[in-house]
Amino acid sequence: MGKIKAWAKKIKQQLFVLYFAYKDERVPWYAKVFTICVVAYAFSPIDLIPDFIPILGYVDDVILVPMGILLALKMIPNEVILECEVKAKEMINRRKPKNWIVGSLIILLWSIIMFWVILKVFQLFR
Repeated sequence: MGKIKAWAKKIKQQLFVLYFAYKDERVPWYAKVFTICVVAYAFSPIDLIPDFIPILGYVDDVILVPMGILLALKMIPNEVILECEVKAKEMINRRKPKNWIVGSLIILLWSIIMFWVILKVFQLFR
């Protein structure tokens, strides 16, 4: 259990590193775009796959987010990462920022899917 907690703490710190890194001018534009997507999704209060769905609900938390972090860190220059690690350690004690825009988009996506399903069921029984 201690290893899992240490892993989760490291993931959290790396997210904050990315949070600061995408604002840095030394980071290439393609890395900024990818990094902002990873950070926005990770900080979103709503998951693409809700956690109450067995097994699949945790796929994004356990696989997708860490893979996105790993890829984003490989795109960012080492000097930027080192500087952002210092900033991230300071921010670790604060609250996690929420990205309500991404959360709203995910709610919209799920609403459209639910509307479509209801429409198809209604057409089936018509």
